[in-house]
Amino acid sequence: MHLDAEALIDFARGCAVLGSGGGGPVADTLPVAAQAIEECGPVPVVAPDSLADDALVLPVSLVGSPAVAAERIGGRAEAERLAARVAGLHGRPVAAVMSGEIGGQNGPFTVACAARLGVPLLDADSIGRAFPRLDQNVLELAGLSPSPAVLADEYGRTVVLDHINGAYLEELARQVVAVFGGRAVSADYPLTAGQAARHAVRGSVTRAVRLGRGEEPAALLTGKVAAVRRPGDGAAGVLLEGTGADAGRLVQVRAQSEFVAATEDGRALALVPDVIALIDARTGWAVPVEEVRYGLRVRLVTLAADPVWYSQAGLRLAGPAAFGLDGLTHGPGREEAR
Repeated sequence: MHLDAEALIDFARGCAVLGSGGGGPVADTLPVAAQAIEECGPVPVVAPDSLADDALVLPVSLVGSPAVAAERIGGRAEAERLAARVAGLHGRPVAAVMSGEIGGQNGPFTVACAARLGVPLLDADSIGRAFPRLDQNVLELAGLSPSPAVLADEYGRTVVLDHINGAYLEELARQVVAVFGGRAVSADYPLTAGQAARHAVRGSVTRAVRLGRGEEPAALLTGKVAAVRRPGDGAAGVLLEGTGADAGRLVQVRAQSEFVAATEDGRALALVPDVIALIDARTGWAVPVEEVRYGLRVRLVTLAADPVWYSQAGLRLAGPAAFGLDGLTHGPGREEAR
């Protein structure tokens, strides 16, 4: 498969769904990817095990404020500088790019990086959705080291974080991002193609494309946004009022950086690590948390995350308790088709 200009739209639409309301708006990085494809050509998407086992993979993700990233979209040479720094640390060239987070704006951004570098994009990523912390990924669960992690900005400045664990990566990287002005590109949890084949979430790029082409699960609710409570107002969330066949139903969708729970009459319909998305009934695009507004007509859908997130270790790292939802039990979302 190749991501050309047409397939890129489907891919971005699917990344928006897998963002679970977070990960930053894909609208901010879709034009960056489209320009890179126009200038450099379509990006081949390959399975990790199609490369040599020791081939160096560049895992890429944007870190920082999505609002800042919308204004600072980076430059043509940003990916090249990052890849050169990583290649120098490992003593061999980068053979492929992998998304550090398929959900949200990181999906299209990594397409741009692969196009600029002239290397394939792995049909895999480090999470399978979006999560807020850098250490909330399957490579952390697999015991891979996050270092040496390289953070770069569009001015060519790089910072290497070495001899750290996932918790230190999260803490130190945020400090670097602050100094960089609220945005950085990160290559953390460096790995080989063989390690990606064994430990990454495989098939996430093709899954995003399928979702973007309309292969989403049936809606849990079709309705409209009846109320929005922002984080400063207390417990953030969205109240959905059912319409049509769902008239009379009320569903509360709790929001943090992502949508983390959907409840009806005190029962969890879906609960993190499930992917929870609100699909705009007019445009068909998933709506980011920060763009939900009163009166919006939406479909509430949920998808299962990668199975590893439902293991004991996965739930400890990114389950309900990690988001302060200890009192809720898991809903049926994880049983949806993968």
